[in-house]
Amino acid sequence: MTAESDREEIFRAKGRILILSATLGNETRDIYIGGDGLIEYVGTGGTARHGRDAAVTLDGRNHLVLPGLVNTHTHAAMTLLRGYADDMPLQEWLSQKIWPLEAHLTGKDVYQGTRLACLEMIRSGTTAFNDMYFHMEDAARAVSEAGIRATLAYGFLDMGDPGKREKECRATEALVRHVKGLRNPRIRAAVGPHAVYTVSPEGLQWCAGFAREQGIGVHVHLSETEQEVRECMVARGDRPAAHLDRCGCLTPQTVAAHCCWLDREECSLIAARGTAASHNPTSNMKLAVGRAMPYHWMRESGARVTLGTDGAASNNSLDMFGAMKGAALLQKFFWNRQTLLPAPEALSMATEAGAAALGIGPGRIEAGAPADLILVSTSSADLTPLHHPASNLVYSCTGGSVQTVICDGRVLMHKRVVPGEQEALEGAEKAARDLVSRASS
Repeated sequence: MTAESDREEIFRAKGRILILSATLGNETRDIYIGGDGLIEYVGTGGTARHGRDAAVTLDGRNHLVLPGLVNTHTHAAMTLLRGYADDMPLQEWLSQKIWPLEAHLTGKDVYQGTRLACLEMIRSGTTAFNDMYFHMEDAARAVSEAGIRATLAYGFLDMGDPGKREKECRATEALVRHVKGLRNPRIRAAVGPHAVYTVSPEGLQWCAGFAREQGIGVHVHLSETEQEVRECMVARGDRPAAHLDRCGCLTPQTVAAHCCWLDREECSLIAARGTAASHNPTSNMKLAVGRAMPYHWMRESGARVTLGTDGAASNNSLDMFGAMKGAALLQKFFWNRQTLLPAPEALSMATEAGAAALGIGPGRIEAGAPADLILVSTSSADLTPLHHPASNLVYSCTGGSVQTVICDGRVLMHKRVVPGEQEALEGAEKAARDLVSRASS
């Protein structure tokens, strides 16, 4: 059995990891991860049961053990745009700053930006994310190297142009072929129709049909702004959720991001279709979309609600602890209900609900589940005292308290060390400088 201080062995191991005396809920538990990357045992007496089998033993004392967090809406490579344009009206921000810069993106940029995003997510306890962007084959390479899980969708926008729609269909098909060809169980493909105002009904129908044919999910923006709702009603004669449903895009494998301007009937429709909503509170507040997701209606209807950060250009962080706190506070403030979205529900949205939405396991720490878990130090100031773990995790903790991250039975971070971190930071910094320089010339 390797000593915990042997960091090289810790990062090299695939499974056969024994975690001793970690706090799970309100109990002290040992956890053994088998060589197949699954949790094999959760209980007491771990040394006696699995001490001889373990290649690595980690000390879980003074740590909470949690399922890895799941970020259900990102544009990962937008880390390169972090802080590039802030404090602007949404349409000006998009048309004057973001879209012109994105027009100069290359595959190398997306690789470096996604690599940085993966590093940031690992350092803040996220083990899986749901991404929509461009040059996604390069994003897949970054994800593969980082060791976390991702569902990748090409951002499909046809703007009502049949010629462009044909190109977007071919690009989507190419990404799905590429991801399936990787045969990497951590990386999945999805179809990514951007939104009802950027994709024609024909494009939405094609995306829905292709997703069914391939047995993959759909990732779409839904009712982020009031303007989107008004324009859809004028152009399509219905609200966005009903329009997506008519085009076949609301399914149990769909993740719909934002959902700020849903009405009560649409919440019931989302629930009836089994679609998962991704609440992105920080981005929605920063861009002042004018309304919080109606979580109380979603909950009453039985809809599945998950959490996301959105891209780092509009958040500007990928820390899911911030998303949990932001969601809980925004719901209470906007709807004037102090009891709405309590801490345990926010934590469940970032773990169980997110994992279910992406189809990557139960999002719980139990025998047979994927070994995607994190250790959070209880010795940090923001977790002291620990009257109620869930409350501390949601309302006071940040990603900086995460000490160890394990995904698919591999240690990706231990004692705040991530292999290759400096290289990733330097690569992203250079890519961001070069991107801005190209766009300005």
